[in-house]
Amino acid sequence: MKLLPVFHTTTSLLLLFFFLQQQSLFSQPKSTAVPEGAGLQDRESLKIYPVAHATAVLDWDETIIYIDPVGGPEAFKAYPAPDLILITDIHGDHFSLETLQGLDTQKAKLIVPNAVAEEIPDAFTPQLDVLDNGASKERYGITVTAIPMYNLRPEAKNFHTPGRGNGYVLEKNGMRVYFSGDTEDIPEMRALEDIDKAFICMNLPYTMNVESAADAVIEFAPAEVYPYHYRGKPDVSDVGRFETLVTRANPDIRVVRLDWYPSESY
Repeated sequence: MKLLPVFHTTTSLLLLFFFLQQQSLFSQPKSTAVPEGAGLQDRESLKIYPVAHATAVLDWDETIIYIDPVGGPEAFKAYPAPDLILITDIHGDHFSLETLQGLDTQKAKLIVPNAVAEEIPDAFTPQLDVLDNGASKERYGITVTAIPMYNLRPEAKNFHTPGRGNGYVLEKNGMRVYFSGDTEDIPEMRALEDIDKAFICMNLPYTMNVESAADAVIEFAPAEVYPYHYRGKPDVSDVGRFETLVTRANPDIRVVRLDWYPSESY
């Protein structure tokens, strides 16, 4: 009879242990699969290298893309030869024939607006894809769409007229990357959708001020925005103010500040 309490106690402990074990089993997550669309940037392996001002190099799954290559071929010694070259406009901070001719472009395709194509020698003709605003071309699994870029302010309208230059949206496997080129906060920019990375110009008197740039970004709401092309004449745009305006209005937009002027203090 003295053993009964011990028996009851032992039985109770075993039942409690079994109950807790079952609760633990059923409380485990049913699946550890990554939700669809999560970690897109990691999976896409897109690397961005600012060269200077409006010039960048992208490495997108080992496809090398030069954006507005200027500054001479020596500016690109650290990078692999391009597979794809995108040029936005005829101005010297976007297009340099000397740079183009000095690069190893044997395997490269060039996507350009017609105004740029007219400045390129016939030797490059087999490599050219000439895009008007709104047109698209797929190269290396990347769809490139030409977006309008132009000025709105009356005093600036002659800097960039409608239809002459191209901004670009690059898309691959659902990721969309936008380079504005030289533009103001035009309706075509504000109407963009599902942009993952947006490179936005802001320099007076040639493009737009930080307030206009921020207002447009807030409207089309990219996941990330990269201020670039922000050295004007004579002033350098206040990128810190741009970041404040954007994040105050929409904290979900990440402002990424890269060094576009490595030889300068700003």
